[in-house]
Amino acid sequence: MSNSAEHESFAGTAVIAGLGAYLPDRVVKNDEVAERLGVTTDWIRDRTGIEQRFILDPAGATSDLAVEAGRRALESCGNPRVDFLILATCTPDHPFPATAPAVAARLGLPGIAAFDLNAACSGFVYALSVSAGMLASGSYRTGLVIGADAFSTLLDQNDPITAPIFGDGGGAVVVRAGHTGERGAVCTQVLGSDGDLLDLMKTPAGGSRQRSAGVAGDADNSYFTMAGRAVFKHAVNRMSSVSSAVLDRLGWSPGEVDRLVAHQANRRILTATAEAIGIAPERAVINVDRVANTSAASIPLALVDAVRSGTLTPGDRVLLAAFGGGATWGATGLIWPDLTLAASQPAI
Repeated sequence: MSNSAEHESFAGTAVIAGLGAYLPDRVVKNDEVAERLGVTTDWIRDRTGIEQRFILDPAGATSDLAVEAGRRALESCGNPRVDFLILATCTPDHPFPATAPAVAARLGLPGIAAFDLNAACSGFVYALSVSAGMLASGSYRTGLVIGADAFSTLLDQNDPITAPIFGDGGGAVVVRAGHTGERGAVCTQVLGSDGDLLDLMKTPAGGSRQRSAGVAGDADNSYFTMAGRAVFKHAVNRMSSVSSAVLDRLGWSPGEVDRLVAHQANRRILTATAEAIGIAPERAVINVDRVANTSAASIPLALVDAVRSGTLTPGDRVLLAAFGGGATWGATGLIWPDLTLAASQPAI
C-alpha cells in the first residue's frame, strides 16, 4: 500500500518582500566534466540541457551559500528586522546540529527562531508554506526563507548519472505578514509526499539506520544515488498534477499563467512538465543550462535570474512547482510583486 499523502496548507499571509541569490565563484563547464567521465559535451547537453555548474571551493559549506543569499535578500528590501529564519537544505554543514542558527548568527540575527527544513529539491516550496503558517499565526511579522545546497559534496564525481547534473548555490526571499489580496501573497499551496519512493534518490550512509546497524559507512554508500528514468517520470507527473491542483484552487487556467518557475532539475523535465500542465514551454523560466540542478536553491535562483532579465515583471501570474527526494512535491501560485534586487546582486 502506498503511503502517499497530499495536503493543502493554510491559505496564508506570507508576502514576498525581498529576493536574493548567490553562486560560488568556481565555474565548471561541460568539457571538464566530460573529460573526467569519458563522454562528450554533446552527451551531457543532450541528456540534461546543462552547459555549466558552479561549485564551492574545497573549504566551503552550505552555510556560506545561505549567508550570502540571505544577505542579498535582506539588502534588497532595506534590511528589515527578521523574526525567524528557515533554511531549506539537504546538505547541512553537519548532521547535527542544524545549520540555520549559525546562518542567523552570521547574518547578525541572534536570538531569532531558526531551523533547517529538509524536503530535498522541494525544500524551498515547503519552507514558503511553513513561513505562511508562522506569519498567519500572528506571532511573527517578518521571516527569511533560504534555499541552499552544496550538492557537489554528496556526489561521486565519476558517476555519469549524477556528476553532470548538480551544482551548488543559494537563494532567499524575505517574507512579511500581509493580506491574501496583495501582490506577492503566497495564498495557496499544495504539498505532497510518498515514502514508497524513498529509493529513487538518497544517500544511504551517514544516518541513524546505517549507524544503528553497526555497519561502517564506506565511500560508495556516502554518495548520492538516483534512478534517473524513474525520477523523470515521477517528477513530471507529480509537478504537473500538484500544479493543476493549485491552478484549480486559484481559479486560473493554464493559459493565464505568465511564468512557470519549476525546480530546475534538467531541461527535459522542465519542458515536459510545462506541456503536461498545459503551459506553453516558452513561459517556463529556465536557467538550468547555466547553473545546473541546485536542489532547494533552484527556484529562488531562477526567480532572481528572471527578475534581472525582465522575464518576470510585476503583476505576472507565477506558478512555482518542485519535486524532490523523499519523495516530496509541492506547488504554489502568486501574483509577482514589484521588487528591486540588491545592488550587490550580480547577474546569474
